[in-house]
Amino acid sequence: MKKFAVALAVLSTLSTSAMAEGDPVAGQAKAATCIACHGMDGNSPIDLYPKIAGQHQDYLIKQIKEFKLAAQTGGAQGRHDPVMSGMAMMLASEQDIADVAAYYAGQTISPGAPASEEVQSRGEALYLGGDLERQITACSACHGADGQGMSLAGYPAIASQHSAYIKGQLEKFRQGQRHNDLNGMMGDVAKKLSDEEITILADYIQGMQ
Repeated sequence: MKKFAVALAVLSTLSTSAMAEGDPVAGQAKAATCIACHGMDGNSPIDLYPKIAGQHQDYLIKQIKEFKLAAQTGGAQGRHDPVMSGMAMMLASEQDIADVAAYYAGQTISPGAPASEEVQSRGEALYLGGDLERQITACSACHGADGQGMSLAGYPAIASQHSAYIKGQLEKFRQGQRHNDLNGMMGDVAKKLSDEEITILADYIQGMQ
């Protein structure tokens, strides 16, 4: 079943890429409204907003489309966010979305603050090994040992991401406030994590280079 789901994700992202070829130069101009939250180069200066520099282009396209869908359906579908759903509506066409995604995908993410020695040890164990007894899947299974994700399967890069943003998203997945993950996998994992484990994972991921 999981292999089937991944295959569907691959087909989905490939078809998304085929719809419009992103132009990063055009995307830079179209991203003018994104700068306030995500920064000129995609490295958000505000830790509640994600760094999107270097993020997989297909993943960015998917998220933008889902923010738009949420705006169009009153949050019933897609990924609802009071700020991003409105901002995404300003990207009127498939080409606009592809261009902005191509621009940010071509930027370089800035390194995050390194974790403390204790957090590094505990976070690494949970990130790379999960918890078999509690049926917690290792983060590395989808996001890679280096945190770079898997573009074709739709798994985002998360290394060097703001700790506060990671923590916030894990809490939203745990509470069911965000549910646009493949087969509900993130929700299943997050529901089994304690507050402390979420904080440790977020700090560990921020320090990944």
